[in-house]
Amino acid sequence: MIHENFRYIKRFLKFYQVHKVNGILADLGVSSHQFDKASRGFSTRFDADLDMRMSKNIEISAFEIINRYKEEKLNSILFLYGELRNAKALANQIVESRKEAPIKTSFELKEALQRFLPKSKENKILAQIFQAIRIEVNQELEALKEFLVQAEELLEPGGKLSVISYHSLEDRLVKRFIRSGIFEGEPEKDFYGNIQVPFKKGKLITPTQEEIRRNNRARSAKLRIATKL
Repeated sequence: MIHENFRYIKRFLKFYQVHKVNGILADLGVSSHQFDKASRGFSTRFDADLDMRMSKNIEISAFEIINRYKEEKLNSILFLYGELRNAKALANQIVESRKEAPIKTSFELKEALQRFLPKSKENKILAQIFQAIRIEVNQELEALKEFLVQAEELLEPGGKLSVISYHSLEDRLVKRFIRSGIFEGEPEKDFYGNIQVPFKKGKLITPTQEEIRRNNRARSAKLRIATKL
């Protein structure tokens, strides 16, 4: 067991004299323990300090993002990571609210944005806002990209890459990397127009209704499996 971000997987395996592996399983979900522990500030259900760091070694917390980021940066985070169409209005409201006093807790953030939270959609919108902030705090998408590139290098031919994702931002990155070996732009083609791909795409597995009944947090999970070529 290595207590470290998986963006450093190659470095730590090298430290333990492991240079190639036959299989890698990555579970990208936030721990239920972190969601259920009020003090970490991950959950919309509890009032807690705006933290959201998965590791205390991370320098920037949710507090710094909410209270110190410029409006344009907040807008970008909420739009890209929260997929919120009204990101610009939300960012503006955060900036206006923090002029009165710093926004220190999750409930204070919720109160500042209350007019954007209709009762019928309050939980969904809050979840998107908190997701966006959490992804920025922990640099989750950058870490995922670094991990996937290293996973390709570490796997033996025929080795399996299995990745469980829980939201579309992660799943799109995983799906595209498996298909083309890149995250953006167009893959290079050879003289005959063929693309050199790193993996053979395998199964996509989603939870059954019975699994969702037993564990509701599995409802959005997608397991993609690929074989290293």
